[in-house]
Amino acid sequence: MKKKVVSVILAMTMVASMAMGCGSSSDTTTSDNSTTTSDAAASTEASDAADATADAASGDLADKKVGVCIYQFADNFMTLFRGELENYLIEQGFSKENITIVDGANDQATQTNQIQNFITQGVDVLIINPVNSSSAETITDMVVEAGIPLVYINREPDASEEQRWADNNWDVTYVGCDARQSGTYQGEMIADLGLDTVDMNGNGKIDYIMIEGDPENVDAQYRTEYSIKALEDAGLEVNCLDDQVGMWDQATAQQLVANSLSQNGNDIEVVFCNNDAMALGALQAIESAGRTVGEDIYLVGVDALSEALEDVLAGTMTGTVFNDHFSQSHSAADAAINYLTGAGNEHYIGCDYVKVTKDNAQEILDMVK
Repeated sequence: MKKKVVSVILAMTMVASMAMGCGSSSDTTTSDNSTTTSDAAASTEASDAADATADAASGDLADKKVGVCIYQFADNFMTLFRGELENYLIEQGFSKENITIVDGANDQATQTNQIQNFITQGVDVLIINPVNSSSAETITDMVVEAGIPLVYINREPDASEEQRWADNNWDVTYVGCDARQSGTYQGEMIADLGLDTVDMNGNGKIDYIMIEGDPENVDAQYRTEYSIKALEDAGLEVNCLDDQVGMWDQATAQQLVANSLSQNGNDIEVVFCNNDAMALGALQAIESAGRTVGEDIYLVGVDALSEALEDVLAGTMTGTVFNDHFSQSHSAADAAINYLTGAGNEHYIGCDYVKVTKDNAQEILDMVK
């Protein structure tokens, strides 16, 4: 089942990628990434893209060296991502011994040294998940000067950096989801419950706390902003009781939420977490405080980790957002192949998030297990 679903997601991703074009992602996020392209034209484009990928994969890739920089191996989502990326690269014809994946240990200086080492070793393509998105200009300049194609993943450089790639016609692209969409989905899951359900203290507002990821990461910034924007767009009044930085870490989030519950008590109606690891920590704190998700408090995360999906099914998490590591890792590998074979890429290749509630959590869980 997994391969069938992944194939469908990848096909949809190709169409979405071509619709979004180059440069930074669209300012307006929609649930279906609809375009003005006719169905017939979209079908033709998808077919052409599939043919191009098949042609690229048919080349001799066994002797090509791939360097992959991950910001931190300890990150739950990036663990899923790098495992799927390596497996898919091998499926496409790369030799396992020519794929080197390194841990940046959440330190930009460490990662910069790793990139320099890859350049010295003469890798044929680089796939980089930057520790700090703000370092993208420096990274890009190093890699482009060395004549190596570059695929950024997961952490998107800013719009001005992506515009440089287009202006200079460099072999640089970004593959990932628009974090604004994930934040919007979080907010929509709470808004869909209705004010009467969520407003347990009867003040006419949604009283919430926010647990953010790394403030350097644009995903954390957008998820924080757009989750609340979705509530406001739905006509709901909001009240932030606490906003803390959990750095994507479960234990840190557990302590932060425990502190906030102690300080704000039953006034907290919703806990927003920028990722599922922190949501799992938040759940531990919520249960320790004697609160019950779905009865007197609501909790949402992002990533659709297996444990979080099981909690959604059990009702101990309100919902999460599937950060599709299958389509993202496969699209990143396909982009690397396109550079190696001369097919080229757009400078932005977008993938979609999926809103996950109890209605579809089992389907997503079957896919990721």
